[in-house]
Amino acid sequence: MTKTFKNLALTLGVVLACSMAAYADGNAFTPLNFDDTVYGNPAPVRTSSTTNTIQAPVSTSTSSVEEPAGNTKMQNAIIQLDNAQVDVRNELLNYKSKYSDVDAQYKAVKAERKALDKQIKTIEKRLKKIDKQKENIRKNMM
Repeated sequence: MTKTFKNLALTLGVVLACSMAAYADGNAFTPLNFDDTVYGNPAPVRTSSTTNTIQAPVSTSTSSVEEPAGNTKMQNAIIQLDNAQVDVRNELLNYKSKYSDVDAQYKAVKAERKALDKQIKTIEKRLKKIDKQKENIRKNMM
């Protein structure tokens, strides 16, 4: 009975932990939304109490299209991570090739060991057979 409750509680905990990812808010670091991400607060629209006109937000930049400051840094970080990933994959390939070489040597040594063991056993059988023949001859002589 308690094992059933433990399994039920464990399953419920795993489901809750996994479902939290579904309710998570969007990630600003995904490459799909670099262009539509707004950094900082936009300037509020101001109204004048006497003239009742709406003023446009004040722009502090001189260019009409401005990239967020973090955009290039994030792209550089992604490029550096890609390069690190390539280096790690190359290192993995090197280790895999070394492993396959060592594995081939191991299999060759294992096969040689097995062949030598077989030869040793056949020679030991021949020696036992010769010893038995000697004993039989000695018994017949007496």
